[in-house]
Amino acid sequence: MKKSFRRLNKIEKFHFVFTSLIRITLVIAASLTIYERNWMALFVIALTFFLTFLPAVIEKKYRIDLPAEFEIIILLFIYAGIFLGGPRNFYYLFWWWDSLLHFFSGVALGFSGFLILYVFYKKGKFKANPRTIAFFAFCFALALGAIWEIFEFGIDYFLSYNMQESRYLGTLELCNTWLGVRDTMIDLILDTIGALIASISGYFYLKKDEKGVLNYFIKKFEKNNPYLFRKIK
Repeated sequence: MKKSFRRLNKIEKFHFVFTSLIRITLVIAASLTIYERNWMALFVIALTFFLTFLPAVIEKKYRIDLPAEFEIIILLFIYAGIFLGGPRNFYYLFWWWDSLLHFFSGVALGFSGFLILYVFYKKGKFKANPRTIAFFAFCFALALGAIWEIFEFGIDYFLSYNMQESRYLGTLELCNTWLGVRDTMIDLILDTIGALIASISGYFYLKKDEKGVLNYFIKKFEKNNPYLFRKIK
């Protein structure tokens, strides 16, 4: 049962306001694109809007309670990567925008992979040493990073978009196809670095070095979902 706004703590109130503002800006942007008849931008904005409900869908489908901090991070990535990066042209306005998102997505996905196995590990359903769990987290993040690159290629190929930054090289008299390959490889390298940081952090966490941000998030997740960590007898 959802709590009333007055009963929310500070971070939960911030999450509510933050989510509401994001959706309002998307509705305004969608209205402008309809007026301008920019249907491709409208599709991307609509996709972003529906994805803002992703945390709620995950919670309902898997019967888990995501901490407000988790939901804010998910929403921020969706908004920054799809809406700001696409229709708002942040990928072109800021050369570092794409690199920053890929690096932090590698960290976030690596942590997600670690958390999935950590739940099974604590529940007693899975026996493995810290190195195996960290390696899974690393591979999980890299796999999803590769899927994202396939998604970018698909959007470029079928919808004539330019997510891989190579479609209009000919018109700019830059016919070096290596530029498109470089964009993909840099993205994957940054995903790898982020995933490596997350998996190494997870390894040391399991070795009882329970400090820092990772410790805070895991303890918060355990507190919100105690039934997930009950050992099977």
